Amino acid sequence: MGGTKTELALFHIKKGKLFAIKNQRYATTDHDSFVEAIRHFHDDKSSLIDCACLGVAGTVEGDIVRGVNFAWEIDAKKLESDLNIKRVLLINDLQANAYGLSALGDSDFEILAEGEKNEGNAVVISPGTGLGEAGMFWDGAYYHPYATEGGHCNFAPTNEQDVELWKFLKDKFDHVSCWERLISGKGILNIYEFLRKHNVEKEPDWLTEQLKNDHSAKVISAAAIEKKDPVCIETMQLFFKYLAIESSELALKTKATGGIYIGGGIVPKNISLIEKQEFYNNFINVGRMKHLLKTTPIKIVLNDRTALMGAAYYAAMGILDQ
Repeated sequence: MGGTKTELALFHIKKGKLFAIKNQRYATTDHDSFVEAIRHFHDDKSSLIDCACLGVAGTVEGDIVRGVNFAWEIDAKKLESDLNIKRVLLINDLQANAYGLSALGDSDFEILAEGEKNEGNAVVISPGTGLGEAGMFWDGAYYHPYATEGGHCNFAPTNEQDVELWKFLKDKFDHVSCWERLISGKGILNIYEFLRKHNVEKEPDWLTEQLKNDHSAKVISAAAIEKKDPVCIETMQLFFKYLAIESSELALKTKATGGIYIGGGIVPKNISLIEKQEFYNNFINVGRMKHLLKTTPIKIVLNDRTALMGAAYYAAMGILDQ
């Protein structure tokens, strides 16, 4: 569950494999609480749920998680009681994404850089409503996904334009903080507003009208894909530049020679806007560590059910642990 959508599914395990019985996707804001959402999804009292795993876009603290970009607070122990579920497990949504990667095949990925087939740590970075990041520690035999809040690390300017953008964000927010201010849906809008403010050309009337009716990143990206507005095109170019830079920094911090997996809802829908060589150049532009990043595979995750499958897998492990 994230700031934009919540996807629920009911699975059963047969001969060691997971099979979906039903699933449904909701706009998160359609419901005031998770309890309301799940009761709308599953009200069959005869079907007892042995274990539920919730992958949530927020920081999990013990048995409680609060959404970062939505208002829900979820208490696992209270849910067990309120919904008559034997066990409720909470993990970060990007951790669920990381677990779900093992369920994917070659067709579920778009390759940005082949790299080398190295063993080693890997990471997931997912721009969506916010910016999620997770690590996967390689112990020599298996991957162990873990959550991070790396998307809230500080944005560091690298040239004069970045400095001006930083100043723009500083005036707009109490805490510029983070890469999330740039590498997310809201980040695309922030970049666009900055570029439009510094552009001599007036915003086209048709774009003003569209943004008035739907003030979202998809208006900007659609205009860029259709090559209808140069500022929208430049916005998406900067978005992918910053995504490449932060992916690079995340790879260095975790020594992610095993691969970079780019998930989330934005990138798969805008692959046609990615200039692969430009992205790669920004990714490996790290001075003395360039040789390390040249070996790192970069893949875009195309399957939008990855986190759902990861949460189901984690719940299945929870059943085995009982």
